[in-house]
Amino acid sequence: MVNVKMFVVACLVMFTLCVFAQPAFSQEKININTASVEQLTQLNGIGPAVAQKIVEYRQEKKFSSIDELTNVKGVGEKTLEKFRDQLTVGDN
Repeated sequence: MVNVKMFVVACLVMFTLCVFAQPAFSQEKININTASVEQLTQLNGIGPAVAQKIVEYRQEKKFSSIDELTNVKGVGEKTLEKFRDQLTVGDN
């Protein structure tokens, strides 16, 4: 009986890890031309205020490259390097 309980608990733990760890291992990139403020705040170093500035910037001009993010106040080269590989500008 103990082994059955341990098996069930182990299955529940594995299921929980698979469900909640999925975003951390996701290979899908964030499109900075379409991402919401909430999506942008998932990036290391981007808080709600800077995410809102990114959204406002792209309303004036779509990003044609990831490097253009440094034109947004609050995003410097060091910050950009933390998450560059997680970004895309889409099909532009």
